[in-house]
Amino acid sequence: MTHPETMRAMVLEKSGCPLQLKQVDVPTPSPQQVLIKVAACGVCHTDLHIVDNELPHPKLPLILGHEIVGTVVELGSQVSQLGQFKTGDRVGVPWLGYTCGRCRYCRSGRENLCDQPRFTGYTIDGGYAEYTVADAQYCFPLAAAYDSAEAAPLLCAGLIGYRTYRMAGNDVQNLGIYGFGAAAHIVAQIAVHQGKRVFAFTRPGDVEAQALAGKLGACWAGDSSEAPPEKLDAALIFAPVGALIPEALRHTNKGASVVSGGIHMSDITAFPYRLLWEERVIRSVANLTRQDGEELLQIAPQVPVKTTVHRYPLHEANRALDDLRSGRFAGAAVLMIRQTPESGWLAE
Repeated sequence: MTHPETMRAMVLEKSGCPLQLKQVDVPTPSPQQVLIKVAACGVCHTDLHIVDNELPHPKLPLILGHEIVGTVVELGSQVSQLGQFKTGDRVGVPWLGYTCGRCRYCRSGRENLCDQPRFTGYTIDGGYAEYTVADAQYCFPLAAAYDSAEAAPLLCAGLIGYRTYRMAGNDVQNLGIYGFGAAAHIVAQIAVHQGKRVFAFTRPGDVEAQALAGKLGACWAGDSSEAPPEKLDAALIFAPVGALIPEALRHTNKGASVVSGGIHMSDITAFPYRLLWEERVIRSVANLTRQDGEELLQIAPQVPVKTTVHRYPLHEANRALDDLRSGRFAGAAVLMIRQTPESGWLAE
């Protein structure tokens, strides 16, 4: 496949500043990489943390985006020799973009804790662009069950949500989910499919998110400041609000786990030890493993998981980020990109 020499991209020049629409060179894949023509890229809370300077030391200038769906248009020499992918394959690219394979975490099956990782849209350029390159080892084949916009949220919101859900344990009947956004609306469907009773907690007054939770099978939905009608066996925290940790503990049964799925969170407020006592557990989730991705992408069509997406053109990435920051929608934001012979590169 042929491709142009330059492309449009939304570029972060400096943390704390809006993204800039720029014409930049189309990247060339290294031997281990593939070049991908981007069809869609999800907009994630982690992107907000990078823009808002809450995550330190991003690569600058930076092309954000780590929920990438696209088509392989060029193969690195090693990828071609190994036959991992071929041109025309539809793939997804997640947050974890590279691991060393040598540290004790990689060697023990915990590549999500690698000592020398690289992250898509943070330390390497991502998918807020018409093309991107990615390590073939960290690309997932995508089934035709989902269109590009629907598939994008699965690649981060879905993956980190699924790992967070798994870390809660198997012996869970009543599951609380705090922060009913992109990750929660995917995980809730899987949990309901597996026979869990889901209790959804939203920011106060967010009746739209509460309605979505009910539509997706939650048995109860209310404000995060409310007590659920029953005690929880586990709670998943997706909102980056530290005060929710003790609030969730307050409503759990003995031995319950409270699992934080965020990469960044405000400080956890002080709380009495009695909330943690009786073998309750607080834990965080870091990144993902390729096994997480393989499992989720196998489970999702079986449920089937339906993603609720709000589409934005590429050049309106700043508006998508601002809408996400302000909680103006329920579900996930996705940037859409396409090419037409008549009008050149367009955002739809």
